[in-house]
Amino acid sequence: MKVIAINGGPRKKWNTATLLDKALEGAAAQGAETELVHLYDLDFKGCISCLACKTRGGKSYGTCALNDGLTPVLKKIADADALVIGSPIYFGSVTGELRSFLERLLFPYLTYTVPYGSLFPKRIKAGFIYTMNVTEEQSAASGYDYIFNSNERFVQLLLGQAESLYSFDTRQVEDYSKVVIESFDPIHKLQRHEEVFPQDCNRAYELGARLAGSR
Repeated sequence: MKVIAINGGPRKKWNTATLLDKALEGAAAQGAETELVHLYDLDFKGCISCLACKTRGGKSYGTCALNDGLTPVLKKIADADALVIGSPIYFGSVTGELRSFLERLLFPYLTYTVPYGSLFPKRIKAGFIYTMNVTEEQSAASGYDYIFNSNERFVQLLLGQAESLYSFDTRQVEDYSKVVIESFDPIHKLQRHEEVFPQDCNRAYELGARLAGSR
């Protein structure tokens, strides 16, 4: 069993990365081999719409023809048994890097047939982890559910089973006095980080264990 996690956020030791680490801990506890990939370490771009992955008889049919820093990661995912994808929410959506990653991961497997189909060689389990500064109520009011549901829907169509974990009202920085973020109460953020974020970590651990197939 191989489980790969994709960190779509720029920070390697903050909310999204922490939850991804916990998910991999849960998978490893079930005997899975795990790997964490930081997208911001890679030199890559999104889909360039060359349609080589859709060209009849082409050598890249069903695979992305681009050869860059993301190419070996896509190959690893094709060989994996489960996938965890994490991103903070910036300006109401996932990071640009994660969006580019999803284009490169999913589009080559999509067939423009009736009905739509998938060229992915097997079915795997997948989980999304989202972190955000807003509350659950603000997330719903802002229509974030559309983004979350859309990502799940495409993964379910093209790769396999998918589920999502949400971490709301997260702490942005350790010391709010050093930055201009007057829209948020640092005392509230610290309290929630100490009381609620550990629960999110436990849920991430359980997500990883489920993806590893034990329960």
